[in-house]
Amino acid sequence: MRKIRNPYVETEGYRCFGCAPGNTFGLQMRFLETEDSVICRWEPADHFQGYDNVLHGGIQATLMDEIASWFIFVKLGTSGVTEEMQVQYLKPVLTTAGTVHLCATEETKARRRAGIRVTLSQPEGTACSTALCRYAIYPENVARRRLHYPGREAFAYPAGDDSAD
Repeated sequence: MRKIRNPYVETEGYRCFGCAPGNTFGLQMRFLETEDSVICRWEPADHFQGYDNVLHGGIQATLMDEIASWFIFVKLGTSGVTEEMQVQYLKPVLTTAGTVHLCATEETKARRRAGIRVTLSQPEGTACSTALCRYAIYPENVARRRLHYPGREAFAYPAGDDSAD
């Protein structure tokens, strides 16, 4: 498992609700990669509740959409935009249960479309929600020009960098 570097932190005005570490109102997600997936371990805060001690469904959907986009950045080597998202809420995500686990994997890929499957689980492994995120993806040169995609290599830590451990 390897940490994924966030190259966007070097961009002026970067305030992404999902992944900007400096956005104090945001989710501040950080990501890891395995051979075929992107994962995130995320600690729910009280201010993300819907019902008492239950993570708001819109926050769950945002977490799943965000990790799906990072899968596209890192695993598919491009960028895109969400076209559709099908979310299934299986069980309440308790904000008091501890760190939740998200895992994104590729379900389908065609020329300019990708389907990313995301599962959000409680610490003990119970799947609480799933999503199929369908993205329109761009050729890398278009993603670099129009969506400020920095290239797959920008998401890797340099060899010997302690941040990668």
